[in-house]
Amino acid sequence: MEAPGKSHRRQGRIARPSDSEEVSSTEWEDIDMTEQEEDLIHRMHRLVGEKWDLIAGRIPGRSAAEIERFWIMKHRKGFAERRRERKKAKPGTFIK
Repeated sequence: MEAPGKSHRRQGRIARPSDSEEVSSTEWEDIDMTEQEEDLIHRMHRLVGEKWDLIAGRIPGRSAAEIERFWIMKHRKGFAERRRERKKAKPGTFIK
């Protein structure tokens, strides 16, 4: 049998939304990159893979997280479909 008061020690800290810096991918905004930045990201990715810190070191003013988010949004199937829908939509139309 467990001693009274010890069970609370086993309970982990409950994570609250404010405790995490992660944001749902549906809440991500498009990241505007120049053609030169996009080109450099593509070339660096071919050379070093998903080493976002290394890639960010070559692009002044861009963080590794920002570059990774740009890459995911540009290359993942769900994001690509959403981008195409936005381009086809008429101005003022709401798309999830």
